[in-house]
Amino acid sequence: MKYQLLKELLDLVIKFENENSHVENNVNNFLTWSCQSENKPKNNGDFTNNQWEGKNTGRSPESVINTLIVHMNKYAKFHSRLILNNSEFTSQEDFIYLITLKSFGEMSKNDLIKKNIQEKNAGIKIINRLIKKGFISQKNSKSDKRSKIVAITDLGLKVLEDKMPVIRKVTNLVTGDLTEYEKHQLIYLLQKLDNFHNPLYNNSNIEDLNEEDFIDN
Repeated sequence: MKYQLLKELLDLVIKFENENSHVENNVNNFLTWSCQSENKPKNNGDFTNNQWEGKNTGRSPESVINTLIVHMNKYAKFHSRLILNNSEFTSQEDFIYLITLKSFGEMSKNDLIKKNIQEKNAGIKIINRLIKKGFISQKNSKSDKRSKIVAITDLGLKVLEDKMPVIRKVTNLVTGDLTEYEKHQLIYLLQKLDNFHNPLYNNSNIEDLNEEDFIDN
């Protein structure tokens, strides 16, 4: 009896564990990582000679990456004004919360806020605003009496659907002139960063963090 497939699978599991020490070792995370690795774009060029402002005076790649990520967030918010024009949405987060509920179904308020990487107080304000407008509904959780379950309403679905053509237009605008190859490459890199940061974000309290936590020993 041949065990080549089993051997290759075992080697893949070992590679997953070595590359993802910060991620819980379970089947779902392994399958997600495996699909990402399979679709990982091959680097067609050497980027070590990339140039950026301040490189010659010692500016690090990490500094550039952080700045560009902040810039992209601001560009996305700028373009999202097209969605807010002539709509009942107050902010970008309004339709993002609705899209989350449409995509993943009903969930607790806390889970909805966490999925959108939002501070709790700000997230509660967004949810209450959407409830007041009738775009989402809430009910008591059957498993936790202290928790509320929220879901998108028919009105919320209609308002979201009416704005989807503009939302798609803005989504395409944000990705600019990237090629399909570059889009998949960017997805891979951003997912890798998200897989690293998400557990830190969900399992930490910002009030408990110290400067020493961010300094290598």
